[in-house]
Amino acid sequence: MRQLEGALRSYAWGSRTALAELCGRPSPSAHPEAELWLGAHPGDPARVIEDGDSRSLRDVVDDNPARELGERSIAAFGERLPFLLKVLAADEPLSLQAHPSAEQAREGFAREEASGIPVDSAERNYRDASHKPELVVALTRFEALAGFRDPHRTVRLLSALNVPELEPYAGLLAGQPDPDGLRALFTTWITLPPHALAALLPAVLDGCVAYLSATGSGTAEFAQEARTALELSEGYPGDAGVMASLLLNRVTLEPGQGLFLDAGNLHAYLHGTAVEIMANSDNVLRGGLTPKHVDVPELLRVLDFESVDVPVLTSVATGRVGESTYRTPAPEFVLSRIDLDASGAGPDAATMVEPDGPQILLCTSGAAKLECDSQSLMLERGAAAWISASDNAVHIQACADDTQIFRAAVGDVTH
Repeated sequence: MRQLEGALRSYAWGSRTALAELCGRPSPSAHPEAELWLGAHPGDPARVIEDGDSRSLRDVVDDNPARELGERSIAAFGERLPFLLKVLAADEPLSLQAHPSAEQAREGFAREEASGIPVDSAERNYRDASHKPELVVALTRFEALAGFRDPHRTVRLLSALNVPELEPYAGLLAGQPDPDGLRALFTTWITLPPHALAALLPAVLDGCVAYLSATGSGTAEFAQEARTALELSEGYPGDAGVMASLLLNRVTLEPGQGLFLDAGNLHAYLHGTAVEIMANSDNVLRGGLTPKHVDVPELLRVLDFESVDVPVLTSVATGRVGESTYRTPAPEFVLSRIDLDASGAGPDAATMVEPDGPQILLCTSGAAKLECDSQSLMLERGAAAWISASDNAVHIQACADDTQIFRAAVGDVTH
């Protein structure tokens, strides 16, 4: 059991307050702070603090994989930590994107390797051979776009905007309200010539303004969707991704609620702070709302156009005191939340976790004392701990009311 210091990532869409306040640093920060990485990702590994020394978690794992990862994880995923835990803080929208399946990632990576595209090239789609399922759990209210909406509702949305220029597109989808119709409409919009997009998009945005004005309080059926399109257009004027946003489910997570994103799910995080866990991969196919590389043919090959009602996840009790877990099909990771209360030193003030592979504990509220064998470690808000597979059971004692700890571990690899 050792202290783990996360790697801070700065992107333009990040927050100047959320991560600084979480970690007890001066706020606002000098630059936008977007993500805190807690893992052994080669792009920015966290650091293990031990006896005053600081070492990369990746180096720690590489030096003794059997001790740090254990047999179960190595047998399933090799000698690398299979998950990456993050805290994500978005003040502005992230890019519209999707992730490949495991088979698509292996094939795409092999194809780009054979083509000789440098792995760090801006034109590269596949930087590794892994898929990237991910789970996000809200710490604040968290807004997102995720998955294609039922096409019948989308036809109603396009009609409600009352924009003559949209009528041919609404008719296209109304005539084929299925995955093929969604694919046709999305492909048409994402590949519109600049002059056609420059004529269509302002008319659609005017329609959004008129719709919101006509509905007054903003509680109409499609008020969120119209408002989101307007907000996206401010950050990404003239971007086809603004049109694509009208095809997606608009999701709001309250603190503690989760959203699981599997392969092929087109999505964009819009605003809020959350804990995020994913398979340890860099494979992203972008679809807009970004100045970065957008490979439309490859994106279309990866996307799943089946409409979905995105399920909002709530955690399920594990049987351990204070712990509940978010169930997903991802074998690389499992994320649980531990809620403890130090008031009165009652039965809800302490719990115990037993390592079955590598784990990361992250405190997001309150404070706790961790004890493992003869070691002890204070976990303040914003701090994290690395638990190796060879560690014994860890006793967690809350030192403050409303203590909350997220626990990341390897998932079920038996299937």
